[in-house]
Amino acid sequence: MYLKEIIMVKLKSSHILLRALIPEDLDFLELVENDEHFWYLSDTLQPFSRSVLKEYLQNAHRDIYEVKQMRLVIALHNKQPIGFIDLYDFDPKNKRAGLGILILEDYQAKGYGTEALELMIDYTFDVLDLHQIFASIIENNSNSIRLFKSFGFEEIGLKKDWRFNAGKFQSEYLLQKIKHVH
Repeated sequence: MYLKEIIMVKLKSSHILLRALIPEDLDFLELVENDEHFWYLSDTLQPFSRSVLKEYLQNAHRDIYEVKQMRLVIALHNKQPIGFIDLYDFDPKNKRAGLGILILEDYQAKGYGTEALELMIDYTFDVLDLHQIFASIIENNSNSIRLFKSFGFEEIGLKKDWRFNAGKFQSEYLLQKIKHVH
C-alpha cells in the first residue's frame, strides 16, 4: 500500500472519518467558531467574520510541519460534520503535540469521540512518529477526562485557576500519553 492509502485507512472507522477541511465546511466552521460556549477552549474573545473563516479554510491545507497545527473534521460516513479534532503546539524536534477534540452536543455520548480519538492517537504515533501527545482539559469536564484516560493518558498536573470563563476561574488538568514501544 502507498502511504496515502495507509493514511486514509488510519483516518476512517466504522462510523466516522477524519478528513481535511474543505470550502463546503464554511457554515459548520462559522457555527462552531462563533459559538460563545466554545470560546474558552481557544481563548477566543470575539466572533470571526465569514471572510476571515473563508481565508482560514483557504489556508487549511498547509502542512503541519510548517504551521505547527492541524485541524480535521470529524464527519459521519454520510459526510455530515459533527466536530473537530486538532493537533496543536506541534513540536517535531521533541516529537510531541497537543490534542483537542470538540463534538457537537447532539452527537456526544454516542461513541464518536472514542473513535475519533483512537484514530488520531494511531495517526500521531504511527504516521507522524510522535513520542508523546498531551491534552489540557477543564477540571469539570469529567466526560472528556474519562475519555482521554481510557486511552492511557495520565494526569500529570493541575493548572490552578488557569482559565477565566463565565465569570469565574477554572482549573485545567494536563494529561499526557507517551508512546510505548513493544
